[in-house]
Amino acid sequence: MLKVAIVGASGYTGIELLRILYCHPEVAVTCVTSERSAGKPIAGIFPTVRGRCNYILENLDPARVAAKADFIFTALPHKAAMEVVPSFLKLGKKVVDLSADYRFRSHEEYAAWYEPHLNPVLLKKAVYGLPEIRREKIRKADLIANPGCYPTSVILGLAPLLKKGMINLTSVIADSKSGVSGAGRGAKVDSLFCEVHNGFKAYGVATHRHTPEIEQELSLLAGKKMTISFTPHLIPIDRGILSTIYAQLTGAFTTAEILKVYNDFYQGESFVRILPEGDFPSTRHVQGSNFCDIGLVSDQRTGRVVVVSAIDNLVKGASGQAVQNMNIMNGFPENTGLETLPFFP
Repeated sequence: MLKVAIVGASGYTGIELLRILYCHPEVAVTCVTSERSAGKPIAGIFPTVRGRCNYILENLDPARVAAKADFIFTALPHKAAMEVVPSFLKLGKKVVDLSADYRFRSHEEYAAWYEPHLNPVLLKKAVYGLPEIRREKIRKADLIANPGCYPTSVILGLAPLLKKGMINLTSVIADSKSGVSGAGRGAKVDSLFCEVHNGFKAYGVATHRHTPEIEQELSLLAGKKMTISFTPHLIPIDRGILSTIYAQLTGAFTTAEILKVYNDFYQGESFVRILPEGDFPSTRHVQGSNFCDIGLVSDQRTGRVVVVSAIDNLVKGASGQAVQNMNIMNGFPENTGLETLPFFP
C-alpha cells in the first residue's frame, strides 16, 4: 500500500482527496494536517466521514509528515505550498501540489500575477499535471503542478482544435461559470449565502489569475504565443464549472467534422466524454465525478466554433485530477479510485 499524506486536509480539496482516497485499493492515508484545526478529529470538521476516517489533524512539520508517508498531496493556499514543497522533495517524497505555486514555467510571470517565487528553480522541475496532455512527463515526475479548475475546463475544451490548427489564435473567448466552492472554505463576504443566493455575477474581469495559466498551456499546444479573453462568473450552486468557449474557425468545418477530431483526439481517455451532435454538457451531469464532458457546434452563420465543457471543480478541477496524477506517477491504473459515477439529482 502506498502511504499518503494530505497536507491541508481541512479545506474543500483536502476533504475531497480524503473521500476519493478512502476507496482507493492501493492507498492508505497515514497523515492529515491542518494548521487551524490541529489536534481535532477530522470527523469533527467534516461529519461526512464519521465512523470511517478517524484521523486526528496534525500541525504541519515536513519531517514528521515525511516519516509517515511516501507520497504527499499539498492542498494549501498559494505561497504556503512553496514554503514546504522543497522540504518534501529533499526528503525523497513525490508531491502533487494543488496550489498555483508550480504551474508557471516563468517565475517572472508568477510574480506578475501572484508574488515573488521562493524557489523558482523548481518551476523547471515541475510538470503541469493535465494527464490527457502530459501523461508521459507525469509518469516520470517527482513534482506535479495540479492544474487550476478553470484552466482544466478551457484547455481540454480547446486542445484538439489547437493541435489541428483549426481556429484563429487571436479570436478565443472563454466565458466560464463556477460554483461557490471554487472560492474555498474560508469565510469571505462574497461567498456568504445572502451574497450569492439568487445572484449571478462576473468577477476578476480581465484580471483573473488563471488567465496566464490558460494562455501558457494553450500556447504550448498551438506552438505559438496566445492571448485570450477570459471572464469567470460566480453562480449560486455548490460545485461545478461550465465553460463556453468561442473561436473563429480557419475553414468551413461542419459540426460532424469537428466532433470527429475531438473523438479521435480523446480516444481511449477514461475521463473525457465527447457528447453527440446536438447535445451539450451540464454541471449536474458531472457532479462528484472525474469526468470532463464536452459538446460543440460549428456556427455556420458566424464562422465560429462554440465549445462547451463541464467539470466538477473539486474533482476533475482539483482532487480527482490530483489522484489521477498520483496513479500515473506510481504505476497504478489511471482510473483507480476514480470510477465513481456522477450523482444525480
